[in-house]
Amino acid sequence: MPAMADPYFAKSVTYVCEHNDQGAMGIVINRPIDMNLSDLFEQINLEAQNQEVGQTTVFFGGPVHIDRGFVLHQPIGHWQSSLVVNGDTALTTSKDILEASAKGSGPEKMLVTLGYAGWAAGQLEQEIAQNAWLTVQAENSVIFDLPSEQKLNAAMNLLGLDFARLSDDAGHA
Repeated sequence: MPAMADPYFAKSVTYVCEHNDQGAMGIVINRPIDMNLSDLFEQINLEAQNQEVGQTTVFFGGPVHIDRGFVLHQPIGHWQSSLVVNGDTALTTSKDILEASAKGSGPEKMLVTLGYAGWAAGQLEQEIAQNAWLTVQAENSVIFDLPSEQKLNAAMNLLGLDFARLSDDAGHA
């Protein structure tokens, strides 16, 4: 929502990957950082054999574990440590997916982040009840195909809303 003051989440689009009675975790998908995959590969002693993959932007995924990589991708594939998010999307944290990507044989679509967003049990529900967040059904094209600066408006369009026209004040009808 426009009134979100937290600098980590103001004007963010966050894809919730897991939500259960123990809490929730998600990946911010519209906050590029000044790093590409070649830079990341260099830090973990990999060489990008595919220059196009090497130029892929890395994103700020959230304030938790910003020193760890998280790869949201399609198709699911067979990686050492993956969480299946839905039928065709997974979140992988193991290095094998980055090794394959450096060789040009990684997933067809992927979004690489450093860090993730996490909520304790009931915290996300409370924030939604306080009108801190709007929710929308995930759309693959918004997640993987659009430039980061277009993702917020595209997500809002899925709700039939214009972010610029939303009020900072919220209430319940």
